[in-house]
Amino acid sequence: MISVSDLVANKRIPSNYFATDVYVRSDLELGLLENRRNDRLLAMPEPLLKAIYSGLDKETGQAARLVLYNCGRWWGKNFYARFSEEVSDYYETPLAEMKMLDFLQCLQQCWKTHGWGKIDLDKNYIGQGFLIVKTWNAPFASHSPKLGVPVCFLDAGVFSSFFSQLSGKDLYCVQISCESLGAECNDFVLGLEKRLSPIEPLVENGESQDRIMEKLLQN
Repeated sequence: MISVSDLVANKRIPSNYFATDVYVRSDLELGLLENRRNDRLLAMPEPLLKAIYSGLDKETGQAARLVLYNCGRWWGKNFYARFSEEVSDYYETPLAEMKMLDFLQCLQQCWKTHGWGKIDLDKNYIGQGFLIVKTWNAPFASHSPKLGVPVCFLDAGVFSSFFSQLSGKDLYCVQISCESLGAECNDFVLGLEKRLSPIEPLVENGESQDRIMEKLLQN
């Protein structure tokens, strides 16, 4: 229970920093979107998302996947820096020292407010060295071409970089299920690259998520 003396000393109770109604600010006359720190935000319409895939496919072919993954890693590095700075400043606690529940709530609200859908973490395999990131209503899954394989290459790059910096380890990321293929959500596995490499052919061959995880845990 919060005491009156605490309220007087702290002068404020931190609220939901990423709440959409206070985090996103718009200027209709100038056509600008900004966050509560006056940093510029970018709205990506559906035609642009589709054009990213089609343009990269024409220019780079199969390499488009690697291009998107590497773009995601660059984006994830910057996303982590901004997220860490904003959260640490607002809650007056270094990100590395936050309770897991508080960190997860911030990440979930941030992901939602930026229009990336819903996100959650499955920590059931932490003991085996793997973290599962689950997302729903992912923009790239919704607007990508049907490739017969999971298509959220950029998201995978983001998670690889973000959680590498958070954990202090160089983590790799492989998507094993995708909404574009009819799955209920998008599942991404994070771990060391040498341990994840054996499951990539299974993903390419369209193996089930259960089979992929079975292979992964066997290794």
